Amino acid sequence: MVKSVYIFSAVAALIGAANAHTRVYGVYINDVFQGDGRSSYIRSPPSNSPVKDVSSTDIICNVANNVAPSSVTAAAGDKVTFEWYHDNRGDDIIDLSHKGPITVYIAPAASQGAGNVWTKIAESGLSGGKWAVETLVANGGKHSVTLPSALAAGDYLLRAEIIALHEADTDYTVNPARGAQFYPSCSQFKITGSGTVTPPGTFGFVGGYSHADPGILFNLYGGATSYSIPGPAVWDGKTGGPVPVPSTVASSTVPTATSTPAVPAATSVSTPARTSSTVAPTATPSVTKPASGISDTVPKYYQCGGKLYTGGTNCIAGTKCTFQNEYYSQCL
Repeated sequence: MVKSVYIFSAVAALIGAANAHTRVYGVYINDVFQGDGRSSYIRSPPSNSPVKDVSSTDIICNVANNVAPSSVTAAAGDKVTFEWYHDNRGDDIIDLSHKGPITVYIAPAASQGAGNVWTKIAESGLSGGKWAVETLVANGGKHSVTLPSALAAGDYLLRAEIIALHEADTDYTVNPARGAQFYPSCSQFKITGSGTVTPPGTFGFVGGYSHADPGILFNLYGGATSYSIPGPAVWDGKTGGPVPVPSTVASSTVPTATSTPAVPAATSVSTPARTSSTVAPTATPSVTKPASGISDTVPKYYQCGGKLYTGGTNCIAGTKCTFQNEYYSQCL
């Protein structure tokens, strides 16, 4: 009987795979829709297909990771809601066979997401027998997080990600036709406010994710009652990193919409258990800012050159400005 259930579930997953893929349509700030963000403030991939090779740079912000022409303005402490869709806004969102976690990370926009610059601010996994993706679909494709109220002002990338586990019982490197499916989406944000805490930025997806991680190589049909979400722990909101350098990738902002559609309550809730949803606290601890006078020095992993780039070019000691493509060079 158990074997029959497994076969049925696997077949259902295959049937749903053809119309299951997803990506982010736009965001809400405090329940106010900021407009269609596709290729506006979202670094939209060319399709809704998943990323499967975690050693590829596509795992960072999906395929291409092209800089968007604008950014969304939000204040530290604001509620941010990501709206996911399949082919059309408000459709089936993602097939329910694609159960799995949802995470949200933040990084300085100037870094382009490359290297160990990411900080996890929220995660939702398996809680009470229900997966985050199931909650997402029930909420019409909307998933909410709260920005830490102590977050320092600056230009950031917010990376929302769904990991679909319906074929995760097989290692991608063993059988590339199977394996976990990743749906990362990066949106450009300009954060305002008087916060002084900068995210520590200690995680990188290339090298940080492994096909052998227990949350990536996972049998969805094995009756598990707990699940270890990939990546680092959610940031506590108290310990900071270096102040982010000014970014040239999000010079314009998206005007605030006048409509205020209802958005379901945030699906991430604070709890000490690793298998449930957590968000970074909104406490406002006092920290000391780094000394001034180093703005011309570009930190490791940050952008130092490229077409249309007008920022600093002098890499910090021990690194050099390394060409990646015509639009992007990085201190490595």
